[in-house]
Amino acid sequence: VQLQASGGGLVQAGGYLRLSCTASRSIYSLNVMAWYRQAPGKQREMVASITSGGTIIYTDSVKGRFTISRDNFKNTMYLQMNSLKPEDTAVYYCHAVYLQSYWGHGTQVTVSS
Repeated sequence: VQLQASGGGLVQAGGYLRLSCTASRSIYSLNVMAWYRQAPGKQREMVASITSGGTIIYTDSVKGRFTISRDNFKNTMYLQMNSLKPEDTAVYYCHAVYLQSYWGHGTQVTVSS
C-alpha cells in the first residue's frame, strides 16, 4: 500500500488546515490508519488514529481541535486541524497497518505566531 499525504502549508495561529492521506488501493481492510507528526529535534508522535471499526484515539494535546476521519469509498483518510498553535508545527505522516506497517511521505505544517 502506498500512502500519499497532502494538505500541509503555512498558517497563522488560530487557523486551520485539512490533511489528506490517499492510499493506492482500498483502505477498507486497513485495520488502523493514523496520523503521526515529528517536530524538529523531537521524536515522532502519534496524533490521532482510527480503526476500521471507527474507534478513534487522539493525543491529549489535540483533543477538541483535531478530527480524524476516513472515507473508504475515496480510499482517503483526513485530519481536520482547527485552532492551530505554533506547537503543532511539524512534518505530518500518515500510517496504516494491514499485516504490516505502511508509511507515507510527510507533509509540512507550519503554524506562525
